[in-house]
Amino acid sequence: MFDCLVIGAGAVGSLIARKLSSYQLSIAILEKESDVGSGVTMANSAIVHSGYDPVPGTLKAKLNVLGNKMFDQIAEELDVELERCGSLTVALYDEQLPLLEELSKRSKENGVPVKLLSKKEVLEMEPNINPNVKGALFAPTAGLINPFTLPVHACENAVDNGAKLFLNEKVVSIKKNGELFDVKCESDNVYQAKVIINCAGIYSEEIHKMIEDVDYQLIPRKGEYFLLDHYSDSLVKHTIFPLPSAKGKGILVSPTTGGTYIVGPSAEVTFSKDDVSTDKPTLDEVKRQALEMVPSIPFNQVIRTFAGTRPTPTTHDFIIDFAKSDKNFITCSGIESPGLASSPAIAEYVVNEFVSKVLSLKKKDNFNPYVRKRVNLAKMSVEEKNKLIKEHPEYGEIVCNCEKVSLGEIIDEFKSSVPPMTIKAVRKRTRAGFGKCQGGFCLPLVTREISKKFNIPVNKILYQFKDSYVAPYKVKEQKDD
Repeated sequence: MFDCLVIGAGAVGSLIARKLSSYQLSIAILEKESDVGSGVTMANSAIVHSGYDPVPGTLKAKLNVLGNKMFDQIAEELDVELERCGSLTVALYDEQLPLLEELSKRSKENGVPVKLLSKKEVLEMEPNINPNVKGALFAPTAGLINPFTLPVHACENAVDNGAKLFLNEKVVSIKKNGELFDVKCESDNVYQAKVIINCAGIYSEEIHKMIEDVDYQLIPRKGEYFLLDHYSDSLVKHTIFPLPSAKGKGILVSPTTGGTYIVGPSAEVTFSKDDVSTDKPTLDEVKRQALEMVPSIPFNQVIRTFAGTRPTPTTHDFIIDFAKSDKNFITCSGIESPGLASSPAIAEYVVNEFVSKVLSLKKKDNFNPYVRKRVNLAKMSVEEKNKLIKEHPEYGEIVCNCEKVSLGEIIDEFKSSVPPMTIKAVRKRTRAGFGKCQGGFCLPLVTREISKKFNIPVNKILYQFKDSYVAPYKVKEQKDD
């Protein structure tokens, strides 16, 4: 039995759990997948939006701006890569210039510093932008974040401070049992809690419906992306946006914290919340719109395409509130863009404005907001590398040549309180397999290390999701019918 049970371990759920772990509470985190951050958080643009775009007065506007301001401290405490590169929202036609003016006014209402740029100023900052550009809105506080290590390290910090994480636990029913909730999972395990916080991402509507009817709907909207190799550092220095539309912020071109470039997303309604497929017509349209902004994008450098779904609410705003029938059930639904940028502020908001109303919150004297710092060979000098390798030779054995990830870095992740137990989990933490060959060379080595560490037979190791075995049979062995 727990005081608080958080359903969903994406960025929002993990940061809420971390915030709760600073109090004298018993906390459980239930995640239906084999690793944290495996849903909406994993497949997005990884942008810390400045907050100029949301409609003033909405939760999106309030929490985006607050969350943006919190990220420097969050990144320092949780050892997450953050780069304040700034963003440019560009006007390519004269008739779009008044829209830039409107966005500038909205920025002031939201309290976001921006600057309107002339054509000359835009091209001085970004020479590869379409030379016909008419102007842009520069938002210096926008940034890039590592969307993989953010939920992992937030959840790790929560666990280090006493929270309990339960993976592969898909919630199938929630029933009130006196003063407690009985939360039953597909595994038949039942967890009891005084308070439930619903952070189930695109499935938060279904979780909410387990206790009452809801007056909103989450529409799954799929976004398809290109990912380009880190072939150069001169394509763009900032995140480049078109003017936003009713579908969202539009097709962006942006660097990432990993040194690659991301182009996308599309924004099409899909009938399946699990549909993360890509298709040529959609990607061709993404390419067309991106080339209109940055004509020199080298699409021959694409190393993969991918897609993610986001929960677009019919309310057009974040839905963060008590359940109407029970104040001990708190829901966080419709957390679409700018959800990642807002996530630290959402955590503060949920705990301060909702949990505090139903539970007595007493601060822990021994709460530690920091995670253990990781070794990052890619950012070390030659002298630092040589010293480290002399003391720990495993850091001199490169497992992933594309991303220059060492055996030592992978072994170090196994020491975490939220260790990687699948191929994708290792990728998200270390970037091993994220490079040009997409794991073609390092996958067997990573598989070997997971097998050795956790004593799992090679044919039982998963790539990511249930039944996604990377090597189900021995070479030339045929499965019996």
